[in-house]
Amino acid sequence: MKKTILIALITSTLFACKNTSTINTDEAGRVITTYLKGNPEYKTTKFEFGELKFNSEKEYAELANYRQLANEGYITLTLLSAKKKFLSKDSSYVYSAKLTQKASEYVLQQNNDKATVKAVTYELTEEKPVDFSKVNDATAKVTVSLKKTNTPFAAFQKNPEENSEFLTKTYRLKYDKEEGWKVRK
Repeated sequence: MKKTILIALITSTLFACKNTSTINTDEAGRVITTYLKGNPEYKTTKFEFGELKFNSEKEYAELANYRQLANEGYITLTLLSAKKKFLSKDSSYVYSAKLTQKASEYVLQQNNDKATVKAVTYELTEEKPVDFSKVNDATAKVTVSLKKTNTPFAAFQKNPEENSEFLTKTYRLKYDKEEGWKVRK
């Protein structure tokens, strides 16, 4: 009787113990890189297209951004009408802007005359190593530095001139017995 209780106690103790795993900076970096390939970090902005009117000097700067996109092949820009005001700096221009197939990789959502586009993408930097702290045997907290990369639509942000060229982000990793370490959402 004592023998069976002892065997049952030892067996339950062995099965109740968690399978622990170790993690280092290289493995944490690989887990974050894999996660970012499937779930990239980015910042979005609104982009207007269709029939666009440009009347003032301020709007001419925005027209220059549209022309730049047209030169790079992300939109087609067609002049519909131009009204020159006599003896005035301000004239009125009406353009038709259409997105091309080349812009599809940056378009997240599209309506009749507006689209939500990626303005900035963030990628894992190689210079700054991954900083992590292991909370317990099954979880870890990883802080990484992500490099800012502007897309062709970056000029359409509200504040295109930002003070930082990187983003510091913290991810939580969880250990799964079958899959190993993965990012917990």
